[in-house]
Amino acid sequence: MVSIKSILAKPFALAVRRAIKKWANTPIATQDKVFKSLISSARDTEFGKDHDFQNITSYEDFVKRVPIRDYEALRPYIEKTVAGQPDILWKGKPIYFAKTSGTTSGSKYIPITKESMPNHIEAARNAILMYIAETGRVHFVNGKMIFLQGSPILEEKNGIQFGRLSGIVAHYVPKYLQKNRMPTWATNCIDDWETKVDAIVEETLPENMTVISGIPSWVQMYFEKINQKTGKKVGEVFKNFNLFIFGGVNYEPYRAKFESLIGRKVDSIELYPASEGFFAFQDVQNEKGMLLLLNSGIFYEFVKADTFFDENPQRSTIKDVQVGVNYVMIISTNAGLWAYNIGDTVQFTSTRPYRLIVSGRIKHFISAFGEHVIAKEVEQALNEALAGTETGVTEFTVAPQINPPSGLPYHEWFIEFEKAPHNIDHIIEKIETSLQSQNTYYFDLIQGKVLQQLKIRQVKKNGFQDYMKSIGKLGGQNKIPRLSNDRKIADALATMDLIIK
Repeated sequence: MVSIKSILAKPFALAVRRAIKKWANTPIATQDKVFKSLISSARDTEFGKDHDFQNITSYEDFVKRVPIRDYEALRPYIEKTVAGQPDILWKGKPIYFAKTSGTTSGSKYIPITKESMPNHIEAARNAILMYIAETGRVHFVNGKMIFLQGSPILEEKNGIQFGRLSGIVAHYVPKYLQKNRMPTWATNCIDDWETKVDAIVEETLPENMTVISGIPSWVQMYFEKINQKTGKKVGEVFKNFNLFIFGGVNYEPYRAKFESLIGRKVDSIELYPASEGFFAFQDVQNEKGMLLLLNSGIFYEFVKADTFFDENPQRSTIKDVQVGVNYVMIISTNAGLWAYNIGDTVQFTSTRPYRLIVSGRIKHFISAFGEHVIAKEVEQALNEALAGTETGVTEFTVAPQINPPSGLPYHEWFIEFEKAPHNIDHIIEKIETSLQSQNTYYFDLIQGKVLQQLKIRQVKKNGFQDYMKSIGKLGGQNKIPRLSNDRKIADALATMDLIIK
């Protein structure tokens, strides 16, 4: 039976595609309009006054007056905003703060304003509509759709609500999708991730699931539980499941595993959302890269990654970017972030239109499961674990173990000890405690039973030297990365028999 929803979806999708193509075909003018609007809107804020927005009439003026900042550099302004002071970074007060993991201490609070909130919602909607416009497939809108996400329970302080971005977005599901949406509100509010997934499995098994969406590591856990409970592939259980929507981490390490769990190939849409803004989505199925959203209240700048730590690196707009170059992406937004470094590196796959991929982070990190663990955190955790002991460390690196032989995924630490510890389990517990206290994402993944406790593999004496020698990088300024988001180093250590059995 053809529903009204599916009849209306196609013309709506075609209208949205026309609107997107209009600004995508005039990218420079579109970004110039966004830039002028941002400067004009924030002229009378504290930040605007401090940086002489009144006299900014060009991008060159902006570069002279507004330096690139990360969260720590912007923190004094954010703390005033969190305290409830209006007109600090943006006019009025934010309507939300998205709570994310901090890079140096505690949590980060990213403002979301009444002007920026619609961009988060419309971008996710438009990604699906672009898929409909391209493929003509609309039947999935009649089935059930699941969005695996954080709890929608929010806290309020100083007239502003605080929560995870995915929980905030849950409050904005359009009425026409509410009957299709899974899981139920009560299940979505469950904090413990394993309990929540069990409840989701029970709710969804009898349903006609057509769209499944979420961070790959979370969805993998859901699929595995379906396999275990039914003894069938996900594609057999949900015969009309034909669209997987994902974002947050690199999907490639998961692809083969997902195709095995599903039992067949399904179409997918990649998204590039963050608390700071919704930056891009996959607009066509057969092109590499995601369409950069130039008309969503975000002004973009780019700095070549290999020059980023220079004293005065060259800042560029989209007008000057090149395909295949690794850039640090800098944003100014209608949520009040100004020349803000989100830490991501991107590469353009096309400039007609502007499409990009996320190539990594400007610093080494692990985010195979969305945890955003950085070098400072692992170094501090190890230092705390070894404090007061006679154990010393020559070198170490950390890698994700996404597909262990059994049990949940985990972080795998490869450590070359100067002197082996008497009690390695005690070291593991100390590292775990420190990491969980520093990084709220990692804490949530451990407590929610998405990840299990880290494991330590002892590397043979001079093992890291032997590895560096094997790749021609022994000595000089070459260093072992503290973290990798892949298993290139881990696999090499094993292949070279450098791990103590």
